[in-house]
Formats: sequence, C-alpha cells, structure tokens
Amino acid sequence: MIQVEGLTKYYGSHPAIQDLNFTIERGEVIGFLGLNGAGKTTTLKVLGCVLLPTSGRVQIDGYDVVENPHEIRKRIGFLPDTPPLYGEMTVRSYLAFVAQLRGVSSHEVKARVDKAEEQTALREADRELISSLSHGYRQRLGVAQALVHNPALLILDEPTGGLDPVQIVEMRRLILGLKGGHTILISSHMLSEISQTCDRLLIIQAGEIVAQGTEQELASRLGGAGHIELEIHGPEERAVEVLRAVPGVERVSLHSQANGVAVIRVEAPLERRPELVRALVQSNIDLLRLERISEKLESIFLKLTQGKAAS
Repeated sequence: MIQVEGLTKYYGSHPAIQDLNFTIERGEVIGFLGLNGAGKTTTLKVLGCVLLPTSGRVQIDGYDVVENPHEIRKRIGFLPDTPPLYGEMTVRSYLAFVAQLRGVSSHEVKARVDKAEEQTALREADRELISSLSHGYRQRLGVAQALVHNPALLILDEPTGGLDPVQIVEMRRLILGLKGGHTILISSHMLSEISQTCDRLLIIQAGEIVAQGTEQELASRLGGAGHIELEIHGPEERAVEVLRAVPGVERVSLHSQANGVAVIRVEAPLERRPELVRALVQSNIDLLRLERISEKLESIFLKLTQGKAAS
C-alpha cells in the first residue's frame, strides 16, 4: 500500500525528515511513534499529499505522490492533528459535503454518510451543529470525514489527542472496528493505545527512522538482558540467592509470595534460561513455571529515542 524510499523534507535549511525508508502492506495497522518534533506530522502530510517532498520517492497504492496526487487523495482518508471542521454546519451536512468533495456519486452519498456515522457512533449527533460538539465528538467526526468515501488507506494523526479516559477507550474500539477493512497508519503519543491497536511499529527520532517491527521484534533487537518470570515452590530467599549466582544474571527480585509459591523476576540474557532451570533443580527447588516477559512499549520507546536503537 505504501512504499517510501529516501524520503527527505527540508524547511529552509532545516531537514525535518531525512532519507526515510519503509513499506506498509495492504491491511496492516501501523503505529508511527516519535517525540515532539521528530518528524511524524511532516511525514504524514507528505503521505497525505499536503506537502511535497524535497527528495525521495513515495508511492501509495501504486501512485506517486508528486506525479498523481489527485489519484492518491481518492484512495486515502486523512485525519490531521486538528480536524478540518466547519462549526456552522451540522454533522450530517458536513459529512455529505465531504463525501461530494471526495468524489462520491450523488446517489451514494446518503449511504456513505449513514455508514460513517454508524462506524463512529455519531447517529445521535446527526443534526447537531459542529460548533456545539464536545472535543470527543469532534474527534469522532474527524475520523468520520476521513472514512466517508471508504478509502483504502486511513492516516490518523493523534486520534486520541485531548480525549478523556472514557473517550480514549471509545476511540480504541472505533479503530479496532476498522481493522481488516482499511490499511491504517496511526501517529500517537498514547503508547498503550498503539500497543493495543497496531500490528507493527515505526519509530522516528530527529527525522530518521530508528527502528521498525513488532513490539517483540524491537525488544529482541535491543539486546542485553531479557525479562524472565519464574514461579517456584520452596524457600524463596534461597531461590533468589541461587538465581543471582547464575553467570549473566543482572537482577533478581521477588515479585510475590503466597502459600509457599513465589514468583521471581530475573533480568538476564534469554539464552541463560537453561542455566536458571538447572540451578534451581540442583538446589532442590521446584520450578513450576518459566516465562519470558515482553518488555513494555514505553521502555522500548525510551531506549530507541535515547540513541540505543538497533538498525
């Protein structure tokens, strides 16, 4: 769906993004992460045919953003960080207006508006003036205007920005409901939302892609210690001492203990797992469970944006 090669964009003499390269397959849901000023919005605006690239090549659904921007606009729905809404219009009249702008034929407009309102739970606000809507409803309407022409690609820039916890859950459900019907690219600071909705991640720092892949792939590329959880039956203090003595172990902590069963967390290279098992068995401590614990996205993101990225 998206092929980006050597994408660079300068503002004057300042490079906002430099030599970006990535591919997004049809049907994927991709999380686009980066600190403020990292280049996320600039990249999305190039993909959305709002900005021209300085150099490089971008193709969406086989069309070049420089040579065929009008064809691309027919195939994408774009929610910018500030939704393009007109306060004097009602929800329904606005969506009908957008549908017509996007080339939806007159006999299909009603059906498309109905579906967009249903997908975004806007039916009850159908006749409301946009100026009277809450921020949460405005965000929903921003997604609805991106959806109304049934695009192949949805580009959502900070869809949960400014929402309260209940509205965030509603937006997450909305996005999850769109999976499978569209390719979706989401830029967000809400790492927990990205973790729960996206198939794969692109992480950008200082205008460059520093890593891409699934959470598990990114965690494994960071190297160093892994996170291992062990459940044992026996003397927990003795088990902690035994595990600390295994070569390569960086940290051991008692996570919980009840009814003679203890859960212990170990930071060590994952290849040390057989040695951890042997050490416990040789010390006559029963091992009930050993499990790799995936590193949290917040930790992965911080390491990658602080210069500890793997290529």
